Order: sequence, then structure tokens, then C-alpha cells
Amino acid sequence: MSTLPSASNAPAIDLAALERVAHTLAGPHLRRNEPLAPFTTFKIGGPADLMYEAHSADSLASAIVTAREAGVPFFVLGLGANVLIADKGVRGLVIRNVASHFEFREDGRLWVESGAVMAKLIPEAVRRGWSGLEHYVGIPSTVGGAIWQNLHFLSPAPERERTMFIAEVFESAELLTQESERKTVDAGYMRFGYDDTILHHRADFVLAATFHLTRQEPDVMHRILQENLSWRGGRHPWLDWHPSAGSIFKKIEGVGAGRLVDQCGLKGFRVGDAQISHIHANIMVNLGHATSADVIALIAHAQGAVKEKFGHSLEPEINFIGEF
Repeated sequence: MSTLPSASNAPAIDLAALERVAHTLAGPHLRRNEPLAPFTTFKIGGPADLMYEAHSADSLASAIVTAREAGVPFFVLGLGANVLIADKGVRGLVIRNVASHFEFREDGRLWVESGAVMAKLIPEAVRRGWSGLEHYVGIPSTVGGAIWQNLHFLSPAPERERTMFIAEVFESAELLTQESERKTVDAGYMRFGYDDTILHHRADFVLAATFHLTRQEPDVMHRILQENLSWRGGRHPWLDWHPSAGSIFKKIEGVGAGRLVDQCGLKGFRVGDAQISHIHANIMVNLGHATSADVIALIAHAQGAVKEKFGHSLEPEINFIGEF
């Protein structure tokens, strides 16, 4: 079971090794002591010792291998959803994946680098008449993040009232494995599950992926886009106004983590500038100046209230990154 971070979880840093990494990655895409809050959907987080922007699959692979060979702790950051970055920041190297080249092929296959943002990729697919990605509109994610968590959405339309998974259009991915080998794998290797893939259990990283899309009339896809955005808009706080990290607690089958929090009367409850959303009790929002300490205290409060009233243990779904 995931636990809240402790104050002693910061890795020891070999400063000489860190400088070797900085020397290898030196250039316009490397920055020191870079605040990470602007690169997350929660808008929370202190500085990284080093932040490197990878603009291609090759540079992403190279940065990961460089950190591994130097023995320097590193973290690959995509769109910054589903993470809480510590106020003290992140020791070591943060690799911001902005590799976003893509190619639509005549046979319906889409090749795309893992840093591409779904919100930019979806309209490109719809404009070309290719269907398969439009179901995930409004969900903040890169391609790599979508594959990592097997991105899914419960369609609100009666004729397709089921959970749609990104695995349904996934064909293959180019990975950098935990052994630092580059190889192409199929869906069987990925072991897609609910909020789960092999990437949760091995230190493999997606460099690029191929999806198999199908032809569809743009009018049909635009209707799906509007239905899904309308459904999400009524049930989730808008990130532009209320930054969040998405669902805070893992799903409890047949019960609902958010329902338990709601039944404790905690919608609107806040610690500092971190607040349990009035719209969705499993989402915490940043009212403007929330800190990671605020969020952790709010999580602990919700866990305690639910445990006391219902006996259920709420397990955090988000990832805690950095020096807490």
C-alpha cells in the first residue's frame, strides 16, 4: 500500500556525478535549479537540481542512459498530471519529455513520440478522419502517460456506455528498457490492466508508440468530443481555474473513494490553499498558493475521516516526487 512521503526519503546525491551529467547534457535544453510548479497540472513543486528538456525520442533515451550510467537519480516528467512534487524540489535530474513528432500513415497507423500531448494529437486525428483517440478528450496526458496508466474513460453515451481504454488502439511501442536496451514491443508485453501496465513494475520508458486508428466521419467524432467534454465539465474542476492532479485516491471497487470522502462531508474542506473540490470529492484543487505540505495534510485528514467513519483505508493514486 502506498504511504505518504516521509521527511527522510530524499536520495543522497553524488555532486561530482551530477556535474558529469550536467556536462554531458550541457546546452540550451538544460537548466539548473528550475522550479517545477509551472510544469505540473497541480502548479505545485520546488526546483530540480537539473532539468533537461528532451525534444526527441533519441534525446530522451540519451538523457536516461546518461543519468543511469552516472548513478544520478532521475525522473521523467510528461505533462505533470497525477504527481505531487515536493516544496523542497527534486534532487538529481528531471527529464521533461517534450518529444512530440508524429506521423499519420495511409493505413490508419499513427506513429508518435511519447511526449506528444493528447490534447494536441486528438484534433489532428479528427481533422484527418481517423478515429480512436477522441474518447480521451479533456484528459490531461502525454502519449507516454496515456500508455503508462492505460488511459481510460467511461463513455456517457448510451450506445457506447462502457469504459474505453487506450490499449484498444495500441499496436506497439519503442521502449528503453531497464537494461538500457531499445526494443519494440507489442500489447502482450505491456500487460495492460486497469490503471496498470508493465511500466509500473519495470523501469522501462516509452520513447514512441504506434496506434491503429480507423476511418470515421468527422461529424461523428465531433459529437463524441462534445459529449465527453460536456460530461467531464460537469463532474471535474477545470484545470485552467482550479489546478489539480486528478484523482487523489485509488478506486475502491464497488464503493468509490470519492463517495466515501463526500459522505464524510469533506467537499470544500481545505488546508491552506489546498481544497477538496466542491465538484468531485476525489479531486483536490490548488486555490492559488497551495504547497505540497498543504496537500499532504489534506490527504491525511481525508484518510483519517474515512477510516474512522467507514473503516476503509484510502490509498493515494498520485505519485509523490522529490524531497519531502
